[in-house]
Amino acid sequence: MAHQESTRSTAASRPNILLIAVDSLRADRMSCYGHPRLTTPHIDRFAEESVRFERTYSPHVPTTPAYGSMLTGRDCFGTEVVALRHKGGLTTKVRTLAEMLRQQDYTTTCVGFQGNPSSRGFDNYIGFEQWADWEHRPARKAENLNTAALPELERLAGGDKPWFVMLRHMDPHSPYLPPAPYNQLFYAGDPTDPARPDTARALREFKPFRDYFATWMPPGLRDIDWVEAQYEGAVAYMDACIGVIFRKLADLGALDDTIVVLNGDHGEILQEHECWFDHHGMYDPNLHVPLIIRYPRQLPAGHCIGGYNQHKDLVPTLLELAGIRVDDPFDGRSLLPMVRGEMVSHESEFYITECTWMRKHGWRTPHWKLIEALEPDMHFMPMIELYNLAEDPFERENVAEKHPDVVELLKGRMNRFIAQREKETGITNPMHTQGDWSGKGAPFASSEEAYSRLYIGDPTAARRIQAGEDDGGSKGTSAAQPRSSLVAARTGPSSAAEEELAQLLGEQTVTIIGRGHSGTRAISNTLSASGVFMGEPVNGSGDLIPPEDMYEACRIAARHVKYLGDLRWDFSELHTVAIDPAFIRLIRSYLSSVIAS
Repeated sequence: MAHQESTRSTAASRPNILLIAVDSLRADRMSCYGHPRLTTPHIDRFAEESVRFERTYSPHVPTTPAYGSMLTGRDCFGTEVVALRHKGGLTTKVRTLAEMLRQQDYTTTCVGFQGNPSSRGFDNYIGFEQWADWEHRPARKAENLNTAALPELERLAGGDKPWFVMLRHMDPHSPYLPPAPYNQLFYAGDPTDPARPDTARALREFKPFRDYFATWMPPGLRDIDWVEAQYEGAVAYMDACIGVIFRKLADLGALDDTIVVLNGDHGEILQEHECWFDHHGMYDPNLHVPLIIRYPRQLPAGHCIGGYNQHKDLVPTLLELAGIRVDDPFDGRSLLPMVRGEMVSHESEFYITECTWMRKHGWRTPHWKLIEALEPDMHFMPMIELYNLAEDPFERENVAEKHPDVVELLKGRMNRFIAQREKETGITNPMHTQGDWSGKGAPFASSEEAYSRLYIGDPTAARRIQAGEDDGGSKGTSAAQPRSSLVAARTGPSSAAEEELAQLLGEQTVTIIGRGHSGTRAISNTLSASGVFMGEPVNGSGDLIPPEDMYEACRIAARHVKYLGDLRWDFSELHTVAIDPAFIRLIRSYLSSVIAS
């Protein structure tokens, strides 16, 4: 699609643009946004010289649709992007800011955001290491970014063209493994101390994420608040590294000639709604993001704007600040009229979407938030959620059943907006046309199905999902082998006793090794002695796992089994404890599937 600029600024008058885009950064965990802990001292000082927007929202989460809107000035109907695992590239109906600025003779570089549909159009892409695990801690993500970015800023500052650089920071994105002293800034003591209440148990029991958590959280973790402290420590660590970037711009003499923007793609859910340290769920900690813009040649210092705005408003704002006019249609509007006091706010109610681990949409107003599930989710949440934001800002009570009239009112507003945007763009709502958003084929028929099939195993899998290379969060499950070829497998060498046991029990015996969990191991061995098929290989090491219902049943029973060493277990507690009803239900489910097969 061709675009013709109506005017072009002279090279001498055009400012540089630096977009510091932060993944998973909650506005409410930044000290300049009122957080009681000093998490962002360098950004705080930056904000004192800038305009800070207090009500900026990311209406389309997570990463891919959020950056799609941030970098084009369009909503999800304009970008046609709603899913993390977006199918195909960004539509050619729109241009990114990088493409617009390239035509204005800018040099453009993106650091840390390549291969995503929304990252299209930069001249240069520079990568850096963004992931780590417990064995390879700490995660020096922001230092790695600086190592990549600082020489590029020097190169560009020495040129004769204006430049646009996007830096994509990943420190607030899990794994949260900041280096010292930031890992201890907000937490003292041993989070694995057996004397502590076991508040982290829910993390070990949440099947979709538990293996991923085990790769970067300390073994034996009991205190879930440690994880929140590491998130805030990662924010503080990143803040210090961003301070280095500010100093570099000043040393280069480019700071006041550069529009510097700090914006979050989305927030992060920590413990809220048990979405557990991720960015799914259309709750305000995930939607409310920071936006701070510094450009002393046009913007007042230390100014706070309370009006509502969204990602789609950023590109029109930057173009107006740079004195550039383009013919591209935008769904957003420049924020400068708010800065100048000519208007109070942009639209205060708006359409919200998510297509990450759940597929939902909704409608947010200053008073209410409606969330409607388009298919069952893995958290077993009701299909309709309604929150009274005026009385319940933390969204703790779903009042949909108490206020069915409000649900219908907000549904009506949402559906009218959708119909209007479909008519204006000539497309069907992409929330209904994205296709295999989860990598699992057809929509989930139940929460049980979503819970059992959605899975992320380790940071490598997370990296693949971010890069769009993943099939839906699985760990590469291979096809089931013929039963006659299944033999006992484990993550380490077999002992003589185990090999002898395998010979005694026969070729069809399958021993299940659950990450060294003695109870799971013993119970699975006992069950497999009957010749029951217990699972299939799921990784290159040939490790086996049982069907999900059997695995969960083993976990329940294993709570009452003690490992005595030397391949011996104490089952005595199982003879006295009452049988857990959940265990009976899971065993019945498993046996029913065996009989049916």
